[in-house]
Amino acid sequence: MDEKNDSIKSWRQFVIIGLVLLSVFGVMIRLMTMQIVNGESYQSYLTEGYSVTKTIEAARGDIVDRYGRSLAGNRVCYDISIDKNNVIAGTENSVILELIAILEKNGEKWIDNLPLSDEAPFEYAGTEKARARLRKTLGLADFASAEDVVYRLKERYDLEELSDDDFRKVAGVRYEMERVGFNYRTPYTFAEDVSEVTINIISERSYYFQGVEIVESYEREYPNGNIAPHIIGITGIIYEEEYENLDHSVYGMNDTIGKSGIELAFESVLKGHDGTVKVTYDDDGEIVSEEIIDPPVPGGTVVLTTDIDLQNVAQEALEKQILYLRNNAEAGRGKESEGGAAVVIKVGTGEILAAANYPSYDLSTYYQDYSSLLETDYNPLFNRCTEGLYAIGSTFKPVVATAALQLGYINARSTVTCNKVYTYYSDYQPTCLGTHGSLNVVNAMGYSCNVFFYEIGRQLGIDNIRQYAYYYGLGEPTGVELKERVGQVSNPDYAADRGITWQKGDVLQTAIGQSYSLFNPVQMANYVATIANKGVRVNAHFVNSVNSYDFSEVLYETPIEVLSDMEMTDYTYDTVLAGMLQSSRDSSGFVWADFDLDMKVASKTGTPQTSTATVNSTFICFAPAENPEIAIAVVIEKGWQGYTAAPVAKEIIEYYFSKDSASGSGEDMIIS
Repeated sequence: MDEKNDSIKSWRQFVIIGLVLLSVFGVMIRLMTMQIVNGESYQSYLTEGYSVTKTIEAARGDIVDRYGRSLAGNRVCYDISIDKNNVIAGTENSVILELIAILEKNGEKWIDNLPLSDEAPFEYAGTEKARARLRKTLGLADFASAEDVVYRLKERYDLEELSDDDFRKVAGVRYEMERVGFNYRTPYTFAEDVSEVTINIISERSYYFQGVEIVESYEREYPNGNIAPHIIGITGIIYEEEYENLDHSVYGMNDTIGKSGIELAFESVLKGHDGTVKVTYDDDGEIVSEEIIDPPVPGGTVVLTTDIDLQNVAQEALEKQILYLRNNAEAGRGKESEGGAAVVIKVGTGEILAAANYPSYDLSTYYQDYSSLLETDYNPLFNRCTEGLYAIGSTFKPVVATAALQLGYINARSTVTCNKVYTYYSDYQPTCLGTHGSLNVVNAMGYSCNVFFYEIGRQLGIDNIRQYAYYYGLGEPTGVELKERVGQVSNPDYAADRGITWQKGDVLQTAIGQSYSLFNPVQMANYVATIANKGVRVNAHFVNSVNSYDFSEVLYETPIEVLSDMEMTDYTYDTVLAGMLQSSRDSSGFVWADFDLDMKVASKTGTPQTSTATVNSTFICFAPAENPEIAIAVVIEKGWQGYTAAPVAKEIIEYYFSKDSASGSGEDMIIS
């Protein structure tokens, strides 16, 4: 038995010795291969170092007006970037502190999204989602305290020996590095758009800042930042929740993205395609060569339908009139004016030539002003043109007139007697602003007689009113590329959905632009453009075309689409036009002839009631009446009578048809 065990033991020892010898032999063969067979290539690797593929940022596409004048472009700037390939291990924290010291001395900022307070004792800051992500990254429970987070950050990034102030600064950077996936293939952007002074200091100390690079990039620039900011929109760093839904092969965590307006709506076009470059370093970390693998392709240029000059006139006219009312009107008669909107559309094409909001802001100082803009009265960031919903009052009356004429309920000679009170119903008797006697539809529009339209609206019924409101696009999507609140024509279904009992009087109020009807100013402008276009409604749009960055190719053109056609008869059109011409010379004393223009203008005023004691001012018009070119809608919140908004339209018309205006001169669009 002992002899058998000894034999097995000897056999095992033999096998083990054999395996060891075989391994040693294998290593020797490998060393011989490396030194003799592949020695030259390995020596070359040690000499040449290594290669890394990096991203080349593509320029974001431009946004220009209809004549090619810049509204949003790019400025070359310089960022501080950290390349992990060249950072000396263990020096990260000291390098970060040195960089921060330089930026602080020069009054510049660095990227820091750590949701902790800036000073000890440290507390949570930022959004709950950001705090939850921080805890998850650090491997902490959802109920972990800020103190737990600080302890884990110090442990994770070797920050135990730093003062509270230095800890907070370095922790903010180290956490952001981890959050955005800083690695050997992905450099980290430490600070953006730094000054030339900072660049020079870092360059002079490059021996110390190993792995720190100055990288050329692009900063969004708005040469006319106060022109149409709500249309153009803003760009910004990608939020975490946005990044989760983006294509990670296209976007990096540090990229910028369109946040609003055209910048958001045409993000896929403006973004461009980033390129890649193969960078080869020697064994000292110095760049040996750079080879472009995939060249960057800049984003496309978006050509708007907007005319910068006309937009500026509309903005200034709107602001001037609102401030005039605040400073000169009586209490309850416009003094309380808050904000407003003015939209100009080209008849027949749907091109929006101007869309003014008041109050407004400047894109070039948006981020500096953001906190104060949030606190400014009347919400300057709100795009009233596409998202503001308003009762439009008597400017709705041409809808009812059109329906009654088209469907044969009345003709141009049909009359209704106005004795100030509408007495058809015994239990509901709304009133008119005047006592107009017997009048036809033309005079009823001129005097804006409520009683006439109560009666015609009652005869038509809500379904016919809604049908013709649809033809005119009221309560319907306009086709604009921006975010839009559509609103609605008041109707029984809308009331029922909100637990409101529909009354017979709601039909009467709907007929004069009241009840639950709410529309946005672009809808209003496109509505009056549809009147001018004899009942053919086309899509309103802010974008004319998308071109390649160098304008060598047209990538897309916005088609003109017919959205509805009521087949308006000449008789209906001529009658409605006569009523709107009469309205331009109504009892308020507003006379278009005072414009010193050799043309007639068709218009309609509105004085819709609001939920407060004050009323809004609405005004629609098109010009020239005989051969319409432009349609305009103006709303002034709490502006009192409709005619208080008319001076805004007056200035727009005067400029458009002046010799100084390219839009009204008959010139074709420069960019197509």
